[in-house]
Amino acid sequence: MTSTRNTAQRREVIDSLARVQGFISAQDLHGLIGRAGGKIALATVYTQLRKLAEHGEADVVMTDRGESLYRRCVVDVHHHHLACRSCGATVEIDAPEIERWSRDVAQRHGYHDLRHVLELNGICAACLSK
Repeated sequence: MTSTRNTAQRREVIDSLARVQGFISAQDLHGLIGRAGGKIALATVYTQLRKLAEHGEADVVMTDRGESLYRRCVVDVHHHHLACRSCGATVEIDAPEIERWSRDVAQRHGYHDLRHVLELNGICAACLSK
């Protein structure tokens, strides 16, 4: 994997993302940075978040509307997410069965350097009881 320069803009995105509880959109993070006095272009926020996700430094989930939401990765190992479509609450899940299945499928088809993302979403118990 290629190294990423630790620019002031990258640090600003990382620091701001680390202060957020849960997942946040690039637009909302950009607004948060601006309200804190930071000056960074929205396109740069998108770019930095994409790079963080590619390098495993940020988790990313997709909403039903196709919007990517990000948060600072709190687990250093490969994992997946179960997210509430209503409130956005997220649980990190370990799925060894999926890992075995994905390796088997890749091997059967001759693929190497496999990467995958599993996103499960539903309605959490708290939202369901409202």
